[in-house]
Amino acid sequence: MNKTVLRWLLGLMLVIAVGMAITLRDRFDAAALQAWVEGAGAAGPLLFMAVYALVTVLFLPGSVITLAGGVLFGPVWGTVYNLTGATIGAALAFLIARHLGADWVAKKTGGRMKQLVDGVEQEGWRFVAFVRLVPLFPFNLLNYALGLTRIRFWHYVLASYLFMLPGAFAYTWLGYAGREALAGGEGMIRNILIALALLASVAFLPRLIKRLRAQPMLAVDELKRRLDAGEKLLLLDVRSAADFAGEKGHIAGALNLPLEELAARQGELEPRREQPVLLICTTDRRSSRAVAQLAVAGFAKVQVVQGGMNAWRERGWPVVNE
Repeated sequence: MNKTVLRWLLGLMLVIAVGMAITLRDRFDAAALQAWVEGAGAAGPLLFMAVYALVTVLFLPGSVITLAGGVLFGPVWGTVYNLTGATIGAALAFLIARHLGADWVAKKTGGRMKQLVDGVEQEGWRFVAFVRLVPLFPFNLLNYALGLTRIRFWHYVLASYLFMLPGAFAYTWLGYAGREALAGGEGMIRNILIALALLASVAFLPRLIKRLRAQPMLAVDELKRRLDAGEKLLLLDVRSAADFAGEKGHIAGALNLPLEELAARQGELEPRREQPVLLICTTDRRSSRAVAQLAVAGFAKVQVVQGGMNAWRERGWPVVNE
């Protein structure tokens, strides 16, 4: 059997398995999982991790499993088993995608998928760490998508394991706190408060990571110096077309791509992806929102011009009004 036929058969089997899993998912709940694990005796943790891995591969929601891990094993061992099962499942999905479709995708991908691939290949494990801490994409789909990139397998696995830890611990503790609340055990209120604090921390974490990951703003004087020096860069003005050509004008050579249209028109920036991208607006608020979009799309050299066009005009530098 040649390699192409084998890939098609394996892909067909995966599609059928996913379809069956989605059809039967109403029969899968925490009570059923608890019965399976408790019935397995000493092998219960191994069965639990195997189920978690299978759920991940088959695109089933892992939240029920994660909460059940806290109920069955407590906050510490529950976190270990949840995290290990999720990582094994993520690794299997990664390998399936890499060996079933990587060659085809390398030839056919475009648009947002190509941007994801380019982003991973520019930043490597750091991109994996970012998307594990900041859930920009659905977890199960992301595992397959990352398998279509050239990132090294063990870099992907280790980054996934380490940077999924905060979320895994928070939701495992939530399951544990729920069990203690139902049982009315000592320290119930304390456990619930800890669960709420952990969830709040996980919810705040994406904002913190985005701030740490962002490039510092570029002073408008530095922008003028770089433009005068003839540096090859993309000056992206994200104001509306009316503002761009209006009374305040724009900087010569700037490309106008309104913030509201940025997501749909990112393909226009592909030929200039390797150049530094400097974002300018009236001030710098809308520009910061544009940075987040471009960062997700894999543009690594992106900075906001501090003060925007207001700062440029305050210095009396020339603008174009057309």
